[in-house]
Amino acid sequence: MKKINFIYILIATAVFQSCTSDLDVVAEDSRVLTPNELFSTPQGYKQALGGVYGNLSLTGTGDAGSSFLQGIDAGTSQFGRCMWYLQTLTTDEAVWTYENDEGVAELQRNTWSSSNPILLGMFSRTMAEVAIANDFLRQSTPELVASRGITGADATEITFYRNEVKVLRAFAYYNMMDLFGKAPFITENDPLNFRGPQYDRQQLFTFIETELKEVIPNLKAARTNEYGRLDKAMAQMILAKMYLNAQVYIGTPKYAECMAKCSEVIAGGYVLKTNYLDNFKADNNTSSELIFTLQSDGVKTQNYGATTIIINGQVGATESNGSDFGVGGFGGALRLRKQIVEKFDGSQFDTDARKTYLAGARPIDITELSNGTQGYILRKFSNKTAAGVAGVNSTFVDTDFPLFRLADVYLMYAEAQMRKDGATNGGTSTVASTQSLGYINALRQRANNGVAVANVTQSQVNLDFMIDERARELHWEGHRRQDLIRFNKYGGGNYNWAWKGNIANGTSFGSTLNVFPLPNASISANPNLTQNPGY
Repeated sequence: MKKINFIYILIATAVFQSCTSDLDVVAEDSRVLTPNELFSTPQGYKQALGGVYGNLSLTGTGDAGSSFLQGIDAGTSQFGRCMWYLQTLTTDEAVWTYENDEGVAELQRNTWSSSNPILLGMFSRTMAEVAIANDFLRQSTPELVASRGITGADATEITFYRNEVKVLRAFAYYNMMDLFGKAPFITENDPLNFRGPQYDRQQLFTFIETELKEVIPNLKAARTNEYGRLDKAMAQMILAKMYLNAQVYIGTPKYAECMAKCSEVIAGGYVLKTNYLDNFKADNNTSSELIFTLQSDGVKTQNYGATTIIINGQVGATESNGSDFGVGGFGGALRLRKQIVEKFDGSQFDTDARKTYLAGARPIDITELSNGTQGYILRKFSNKTAAGVAGVNSTFVDTDFPLFRLADVYLMYAEAQMRKDGATNGGTSTVASTQSLGYINALRQRANNGVAVANVTQSQVNLDFMIDERARELHWEGHRRQDLIRFNKYGGGNYNWAWKGNIANGTSFGSTLNVFPLPNASISANPNLTQNPGY
């Protein structure tokens, strides 16, 4: 199994002191170092860097139930898990059986409010990332590094750390912009315990774009950094995502810019993994397709994060098929909504590797959300390697969460090109270029063992096709809510799915739900914040 060398359990005391006042953090480990101790050596800087990355995978410095966010449960504040819940359970992709679990019922029924604990967990964990990043940047100025006697190659490497941390902070603000539409804005230039002013989407967009453009030339080239650390492609991917969704975020289309960033990522040397499902196995760290992942290790990072929840959750209640995936399972926690299954209807998908659902004797319709025997189950993710070797732990998996991968870049390029050349939501325009068709068909051939049996022609490709193809390729990877909003099929749209709007057959809801409410606790702690309309 892979070794996660850069995630350290020790996080500086300064990190805990510098978090924004809308949340409290506590040091729960006697091994926590003081800033002077931690930042006195090059190795200490790498440990601190590990804290910034580690906040995306870990919740605290203790066991899987620990959290350094005081008063917030680890299970409702792990970054990958919260992100996955918000982008997936709120859509047509999945349901969670155990509605007594805090906050889940309101998310999957689209009845959430500003008191939802998962929203508080996501808001707090993401702003903690900003705080931890800011602290690293305060401690890593060239002047301060030099004053500590660190010079030469060590100082140069710390400069790379510093630039990576700026990208991680930009990524945090990107998530705040996407999910909440606003955020308290704080940088390393602000004092500790500063209540940041509220930045709206336009302000956040401008900051993230400016920051990433400035830092990209100073990052390591794509695929040259050690596994788990970001490079130029990660930063380019954030920009590509922003540009694809710019019409939603700032009311201005930026499709040409999206295409340009996608092309830069593609030129970085990533290659489609021959076997689609190898991207979702315990040794997916070896995949040539993955651009950035949230790391998971059955020994080193035990927590109930995204892939641990997904893989244990996809085990069927009656099938008890956890041995297929190297886990025990959570008793049928996750099931597929009917509409995502129907994306694979038709003989063209008979041999499609992406069609992994298991039907058996199960009904496709879910009439009771708490009935784990209703609805098909998925078999996409696994805690086994490509060679079939199970992970070291049957609960906490070794499978990294594929946050960004090349297949998504191909589809983003094609969609952006079509929109730039006249395709619109609800329209039938078929303007996919030869390049776009090539990218789409590369994914289709990969899904069909290299055979062109399911390749498409320009006359078959419009935007309705594109959003369905994104669902087929990227389901359960945390993109669906964002995609549905961009295609006007979420709030304010007329596309319904099972239990949308808390109705078994689905019902429309208003566009106010296209952003989540700010948590009550966060608004109470920072008087600069205002609630989103409709909440």
